[in-house]
Amino acid sequence: MLLNLNGIRVDCVIGERPDERTRLQTLRVDVRLEIPDRAAETDALADTVDYAALAERIRAALVAARCRMIERAAKVAADVCCAEDKVTSAVVTVTKRGAVPGLESASAVCETKRKNKENE
Repeated sequence: MLLNLNGIRVDCVIGERPDERTRLQTLRVDVRLEIPDRAAETDALADTVDYAALAERIRAALVAARCRMIERAAKVAADVCCAEDKVTSAVVTVTKRGAVPGLESASAVCETKRKNKENE
């Protein structure tokens, strides 16, 4: 089963230029999670991802990371998603508006799978 979390807004430090290192900018984070089908069968929160809590963990991780590049921000958010027990894979898109004059936005996409004991 796929679960999409669209438009998570994160105000954080992001960017390489000196002026970007001293102010907050807003990122849009879109997440696509692969989760077990069980939640659709049981209709129970315990069988799925608490997406309100996950969105908060993504926000906290990006605020703490103070990334320079949106590519790194996408990886940070994807790692948070794959740390969830119910998530088997995640595709995270991080979008930054107004990064360059004349460019509406720039986006980075990170696709990752949850590591299991065999892969470590």
